Amino acid sequence: MNFDQIIERRGTGCIKWDAMEARYGVSSENGIAMWVADMDFRPPEAVQSALQRLLDHGIYGYGGLDDDYRAAICWWMANRHGWSVEPGHIFTTHGLVNAVGLCLQTWTAPGDGVLLFTPVYHAFARTIAAAGRQVVESPLVNREGRYEMDLDAASALIDAKTRMVVLCSPHNPGGRVWSAQELRALAEFCARHDLLLISDEIHHDLLMPGQRHIPMPIAAPEIADRLVMLTAASKTFNLAGTHCGNVIIADDRLRQQFAGTMAAFGISPNSFGPAAVQAAYSPEGAAWVDALCAYLDGNRQIFDAGIHAIPGLRSMELQSTYLAWVDFSGTGMTPAEFTRRVEQGAGIAANHGPTFGTGGECWLRFNLGTRRALVEEAVTRLQRAFGDLQ
Repeated sequence: MNFDQIIERRGTGCIKWDAMEARYGVSSENGIAMWVADMDFRPPEAVQSALQRLLDHGIYGYGGLDDDYRAAICWWMANRHGWSVEPGHIFTTHGLVNAVGLCLQTWTAPGDGVLLFTPVYHAFARTIAAAGRQVVESPLVNREGRYEMDLDAASALIDAKTRMVVLCSPHNPGGRVWSAQELRALAEFCARHDLLLISDEIHHDLLMPGQRHIPMPIAAPEIADRLVMLTAASKTFNLAGTHCGNVIIADDRLRQQFAGTMAAFGISPNSFGPAAVQAAYSPEGAAWVDALCAYLDGNRQIFDAGIHAIPGLRSMELQSTYLAWVDFSGTGMTPAEFTRRVEQGAGIAANHGPTFGTGGECWLRFNLGTRRALVEEAVTRLQRAFGDLQ
């Protein structure tokens, strides 16, 4: 569990480092990649060993016997989240963006509205728009430095063509862990307006000390007939490149409908993703995640202290994820100016706030899932780039 190990990713074809210069104008040679939400850490040795066994065997024919894989998912959800999952309720998709697209195909039609609480993970709106559906943005309220959903405002935004809500829980980019009360309120909102709830809980394992994630089926079991759960090991164990996500549906009617979409698109997983997930969802994987979260918390403390030492900058309290959400509005600068200072002055590539929708205009998202020395270097560079504000 050496998270300080230097692992060179440049020149490996990874988007985060090799596409940084083309996307942001930040030199791939001496820039710091803090945008794409993957980590610069290798997964637990159990994962490496499982994949090595596949390579050593050397035959990559059809798989599909996935009882042990499903059992590992059920074990993980029960032991880490207190959530009892039936093996037969699990579908495997090519990641969770793919899962969102399949949900749109299953339960909405072109022109239907899909409600998002913005700012939120940018791929949601992109996928909704690409499917010919309408994005309905309900801005989150920033109350004393943390986001809250305004369900009264959301009620005024939806109409008869609004069919679905996509929730990010925990929230990306704000790092909120929604409370049981907030989740129950959203569940009641969905029932009152006859909306299907897609709950993307991909960041549920990445918790800061003292935080507890509550899966939606535990917070509001009464909405099982309108709830679709999305989970994955990809953020937790840095396995995004395996494109292996899970759609978990307890309701028989919804599950039958989704199974029809999966069959229509001929979707089945590759052999490597389930093997990696099965190995990760284990006692060894659990110990690795505990160590990872402690390390990420150390990165968070260093980053927040450095950001808050710069007048006009404020990092939202990070309760979950490894993604720092930084507000630059206090500088009085235009987004073009503060972004230029971060990219050209500090040599850091961070996600632009407006891509997350309404409410992100004066923000940037920084990925802290990297070795501590790079986080410390990023803080030093940012303080230098905004040195005139000191």
